[in-house]
Amino acid sequence: MSLLQRLRGRLASHLPSREQIARNRWLAWLLPWLDHPKLWHWSRRGVAMGVALGVFFGLLIPIAQIPLSVGAAIVMRANVPTAVASTLVSNPVTFGPIYYGAYRLGVWVTGSKERPKTLDLHHPQPAPASEDTGFWQRITNLGKPLLVGLSITAVLMGLLTYGIISLVWRWHTLTKRRDRRLHSRT
Repeated sequence: MSLLQRLRGRLASHLPSREQIARNRWLAWLLPWLDHPKLWHWSRRGVAMGVALGVFFGLLIPIAQIPLSVGAAIVMRANVPTAVASTLVSNPVTFGPIYYGAYRLGVWVTGSKERPKTLDLHHPQPAPASEDTGFWQRITNLGKPLLVGLSITAVLMGLLTYGIISLVWRWHTLTKRRDRRLHSRT
């Protein structure tokens, strides 16, 4: 058994099954379309597209990543389990660095001079009642630079993961063919 086969088996054991996805209340509305065999098949294009979609939605959208990636996987006939699993690229550990990096990229691309309001830790002042900002309000205050940075990051990382998975899969296939030819001659 090759390294890639062992890795694929190990990965498959951690991916959601058809039944798990079917029982998910957020994905129940997609059930009529989840029966297509290509959505569950391990092919180079299907897996690469599934991971690319999951990474794209995982980076671009902070909520409802899984239903959106499954919907896109259905439309594009990509592997659903890999689309679901790869949305976890953004999680509580990676969320901060991803959004900070995307914001910095957005500031650089747009040439924006706006900076989010920072808290002065040396002289903290309570926020006025009218400025009681929650999490989403703080995110929206980052505005255009964050949106531009997240869009660029999501598209580039989606394309990059598609390309890398396709190349590695192709390399593995060619290596297996070469090894079979070598062994059949001896």
